[in-house]
Amino acid sequence: MSATIKKTDDFKNEPFTDFTKDENKRAMEDALKKVEGELGREYELVINGERVRGESGVMESVNPANHKQVVGRFQKASAAQANRAIEAAHETFKTWSRTSANERAELLFKTAGLMRERKHEFSAWMVYEVAKTWAEADGDTAEAIDFLEFYGREMLRYAEGQPLTKIEGEENQLKYIALGVGVVVPPWNFPLAIMAGMTVAGVVTGNTVVLKPSSDAPTIAIKFFELLEEAGMSKGVVNFVTGAGGEVGDTLVDHKLTRYVAFTGSKEVGLRVNERAAKTQEGQIWIKRVVAEMGGKDAIVVDKDFDLEEAATGIVQAAFGFSGQKCSACSRAIIHQDIYDELLGKIVEKTQKLIIGNPADAKTNMSAVINRKAFKSITEFIEKGKSEGGRVVAGGTADDSEGFVIQPTVIADVEAGSTIEQQEIFGPVLAVIKARDFDHALEIANDTEFGLTGAAYTNDEANLEKARDEFHVGNLYLNRKCTGALVGVHPFGGFNMSGTDSKAGGRDYLGLFMQAKLVSEKVRKGDTKGTQRDAGV
Repeated sequence: MSATIKKTDDFKNEPFTDFTKDENKRAMEDALKKVEGELGREYELVINGERVRGESGVMESVNPANHKQVVGRFQKASAAQANRAIEAAHETFKTWSRTSANERAELLFKTAGLMRERKHEFSAWMVYEVAKTWAEADGDTAEAIDFLEFYGREMLRYAEGQPLTKIEGEENQLKYIALGVGVVVPPWNFPLAIMAGMTVAGVVTGNTVVLKPSSDAPTIAIKFFELLEEAGMSKGVVNFVTGAGGEVGDTLVDHKLTRYVAFTGSKEVGLRVNERAAKTQEGQIWIKRVVAEMGGKDAIVVDKDFDLEEAATGIVQAAFGFSGQKCSACSRAIIHQDIYDELLGKIVEKTQKLIIGNPADAKTNMSAVINRKAFKSITEFIEKGKSEGGRVVAGGTADDSEGFVIQPTVIADVEAGSTIEQQEIFGPVLAVIKARDFDHALEIANDTEFGLTGAAYTNDEANLEKARDEFHVGNLYLNRKCTGALVGVHPFGGFNMSGTDSKAGGRDYLGLFMQAKLVSEKVRKGDTKGTQRDAGV
């Protein structure tokens, strides 16, 4: 289908794979075998389309579920190489920004088609590199396809004529133009979907990009980069740079030619990026734009009148999907005192039924956390929870002898305001808090510096309305779990220290990567021009 007839309202989410079907199960097993045979390869930097070795050594990406298994070897770029990547992107911007929206969108559609053909292969890379289970990896790949398809259509919408008030004697046109060179710093937890979405949001709007993937997930990023090349991306449109954040990341953010930074990650790093980007460098002629999606301390509130089985299922799924390593994960269950003990028992029962193991096994529900640093931090949070009066009622144990495995942990009787109730843990730890009533539960839920996702289970219409009005999060879910946002359906992004309120997968997201230009022309007597011109594609 031509890009010119793909419209946003034609968009449909990529379906998830049903692995209970034998043909799908075999296809995934074949993909895992194929990827396993490619583990341990070395990859180079890509600057202006040229493969180059790093000037600061080599680093390894390892399998979190088997930390002796090397997934890929990557270059450590020097600051000088980071500078060259920005300069190459700046030069390419002069031509790429002038390509038609149609051509840029077509690149995304072609890339989506290629990924759809190899979706199990991309999912398999995530099984090995970040220890995603089959279902979690498949969802990640589907979301990446969604971003490609949705943002391609969105660019075509932005390229259409924009509505303006008509005035006699003038021809007026509002069009959106690209910003310049973007630095994209994606996370490891959605290493395909978020990385791809942030990258192509810049590309399709006419910007050029320097992509610095997470050091925990560079292999998936280079595989996506290779797919862009295969789809026909011009050299220098995306430049691939790996290395230490302190040397490479700071250099990229600080560069005077960097026009914007798209970041997803922790609050601490996001604030550092924002602070550095705000400092004007010598020769810089713009205010850098920062698009940041940071952390969360997400809560699910359960009222006294709701079905306990349904609520327990939603809490456990949201708390322990991908080992709780989602910014949207439920890390706090705030429960009405009248049902506290009974619902806690159901949460524990469902948690204990989770199958913890090798993510390459189709039966596994949960596997390792991302690395040794995370393993240490999460286990320290568990101990802190106990020392502050919490009661471990499920899990609580950990083993890093082969992989960084922490059992899904439920800590009951957590006090509002305590450490594990306030700080983002980013691991399989659920704090359970007792509330006097629904108002008190909302008060506890909102008493945090974050505001990303939240959910409320209640059959009381007044309380549903109260949650709509008072639960201060960017993504609020009523009578369902707080994870599982779909592109186009649930535009995603939060408030306060959860980021810059951007809405990935929504209709206003691409606007963050462009700037609006108004052109007004006086119409002379006898001129047959109209009063408003389409931007065109």
